[in-house]
Amino acid sequence: MSEKLANPAPLGLMGFGMTTILLNIHNAGFYPISAMILAMGLCYGGLAQIVAGIMEYRRGNTFGVTAFLSYGLFWLSLVLLLTLPKTGLADPTPEGYMGCYLLMWGVFTLFMLAGTMRYPRVKQFVFASLTVLFFLLAARDFTGSALIGMIAGFEGIVCGASAIYLAMATVLNEQYGRTVLPIGAR
Repeated sequence: MSEKLANPAPLGLMGFGMTTILLNIHNAGFYPISAMILAMGLCYGGLAQIVAGIMEYRRGNTFGVTAFLSYGLFWLSLVLLLTLPKTGLADPTPEGYMGCYLLMWGVFTLFMLAGTMRYPRVKQFVFASLTVLFFLLAARDFTGSALIGMIAGFEGIVCGASAIYLAMATVLNEQYGRTVLPIGAR
């Protein structure tokens, strides 16, 4: 008899979505980086996605393992990049280096986007908008453009909101055994 396992994707998507919205409200210029954003990055953006990735492993979902573990570790590394210089343990990362960091995440996400073509449209949108977000953030850091950073912030809010929608659609559709919130054809 096969054991039925819970779907960990909504947990990972919520961790990603909520943290992405909060960071991008900052990127859009509404408030400075604070302990709230850093704590969300460590706990919900980082740890919750890592837990979801480990659970996806048990389900045999290579895409889910790769996505959730990678983006969970992205959040942990980003928080460290922002906090280590404040502790004196490392020098601040120059903007051009941060541009390279974000560019690499954009390239990774572009490849992950290619892996979503057999998934519902909302998941494709999450990865497409995340790809755009990483490339915009890299462009901001390469150019120093506050305008590009603000545009990235608003785009990131949309990206995070799409992940929250997908998480809640997955939970509600499973809970009610029917489509409550549509996620698009596969």
